[in-house]
Amino acid sequence: MAESVSALLRERTAEKNHRVLGFSVAALIFIVDQVTKYIVTYPLQLQERGVMQLLPFFDLRWVENRGVSMGFLTAGTDTGRWLLVALTAAISIGVTIWLWRENRRDDAVALSFVLGGALGNIVDRVRYGYVVDFADLHFGEWRPFLIFNVADAAITIGVLLLLFRALLTRERKPPAKEV
Repeated sequence: MAESVSALLRERTAEKNHRVLGFSVAALIFIVDQVTKYIVTYPLQLQERGVMQLLPFFDLRWVENRGVSMGFLTAGTDTGRWLLVALTAAISIGVTIWLWRENRRDDAVALSFVLGGALGNIVDRVRYGYVVDFADLHFGEWRPFLIFNVADAAITIGVLLLLFRALLTRERKPPAKEV
């Protein structure tokens, strides 16, 4: 009996630690995203400059993203903007619930990347009516990615980690025994 209570307490402590880690990472990503957007918007005044070449393969380029990834669901009106806010907020709530219930640390971290990034982009859409994108990774004229921001990168990394784990590392259930 004492062993089962002890095991239950260890499991609850681990779950709580995963939550603390997950929400802390989400907060850190949110803060880094908002700070970088502040820097390119105000001190660097990228909106007025348009483009700043930093490296032969990386520029800062001002883009006002009024849609979601890859130009889908572009909000051309105020109603569309607020519908996108509502949609992304609903997704964020779902991710928050999933993160709260998640027992695995690696999945909690992946979810925290998605949550922190989503919240960063929601704040932009509420504040400006668009998401501030600025990171332009390119090789000559070839651009393997759309222009993005820290939030977009975090969301992408989080989703890829979840997919990787779901497809390649989950334990397989043993085959059912024949009776």
